[in-house]
Amino acid sequence: MACEVWIGGGGVICGIGDNLPACIEAFRNMATGAATMEYLSSAHRGTYPVVEVRADNATLAARAGMPAHISRTALLSRIAAQEAWDSTGLGEIRNYRVGFVSANTVGGMDKTEEFFADYLKDPQSGQLSQVVNHECGSITELVADSLGIRHHVTTISTACSSGANALMYGARLIRNNMVDVVIAGGTDALTRFTLNGFNTLMILDQESSRPFDDTRKGLNLGEGAGYVVLVKDTLKELIRTPWCKLSGFANANDAYHQTASSPEGIGNYLAMKGALEMSGLKPEEIDYINLHGTGTQNNDSSEGLAIERLFAPHYPPVSSTKSFTGHTLGASGGIEAVFSALAVREGYLYPNANFGTRMKEVPFTPVTAFSEGNKVHHVMSNSFGFGGNCSSLIFSIG
Repeated sequence: MACEVWIGGGGVICGIGDNLPACIEAFRNMATGAATMEYLSSAHRGTYPVVEVRADNATLAARAGMPAHISRTALLSRIAAQEAWDSTGLGEIRNYRVGFVSANTVGGMDKTEEFFADYLKDPQSGQLSQVVNHECGSITELVADSLGIRHHVTTISTACSSGANALMYGARLIRNNMVDVVIAGGTDALTRFTLNGFNTLMILDQESSRPFDDTRKGLNLGEGAGYVVLVKDTLKELIRTPWCKLSGFANANDAYHQTASSPEGIGNYLAMKGALEMSGLKPEEIDYINLHGTGTQNNDSSEGLAIERLFAPHYPPVSSTKSFTGHTLGASGGIEAVFSALAVREGYLYPNANFGTRMKEVPFTPVTAFSEGNKVHHVMSNSFGFGGNCSSLIFSIG
């Protein structure tokens, strides 16, 4: 029998809070993060709301203990990963075989954009040091070096399912006895590259996004980082307060389109079904689903139809925390994994902000108020990415 993989702690920084307790307070107070962009320089400022981490790079660098000239993506990663590790009570990283599996989609693009702005004015003025860490893998390596992690360092980049796939990969490392502990999740900073790209796809909302609402018009982009600490079962007793188990996970791909989900949600359905099969649970045993729920017409419809196919007629409470954090791309699966795992430990149900009208396509509505102390034994977290790369995770009480 494969060893059990436990969640020993978690950390988050995003547009609704600079740490995990602050994020929970934001949910409790229905304080969503969408606002006019302040730190990202863009021609679309004032047109599209975004969910930014409310700190400049110098402030983030001081907190991360890293140089301010490196990518914002790395600074966010370092802060959330450190919070996750500190929450476990495990002590020094060097005392364990630790892996770092970190997802992102933009790498150091923010610094590359700065470089080319200067370069186009004067090719002799561009500072090549700004683009040295352009690649996604460089961000992971910078943070791993800062944390002192040496045993296994890997980057996952599978679009919006990246963070969830990082947890899946980390769990496999532990089950195959390659490491004993893994910090797994994802990070992404807002960039003009992603804002302009999603604008080209015509799926950005000019108002606050409304996932799973019949009037939805698109997503709000966000930024941040989120990590859990995965621990093999034999080390569970060393954890300050174990949160829950990662009891099931699965990845599927319907290969329907480069950016759209299949209308029927085939990949979504297969990922959720596969995660349930690994966990040994029946659909009616899931107590809450943290939806992928981006707020786009296609995504919410396909995910909703897949849930109907798998869960009807017993629908668990569902909501999209992206209605608060925005869509943080490669970070989203990590951030939502932290929220989902904590929901098992604390009995949380998170609200779906800005909801008003049920979608015509599906027979259920999302949760609209934060609550705690619920009987939450099993939580599913969905992350569905471009190219049909769909992943589902299940967190279960011990």
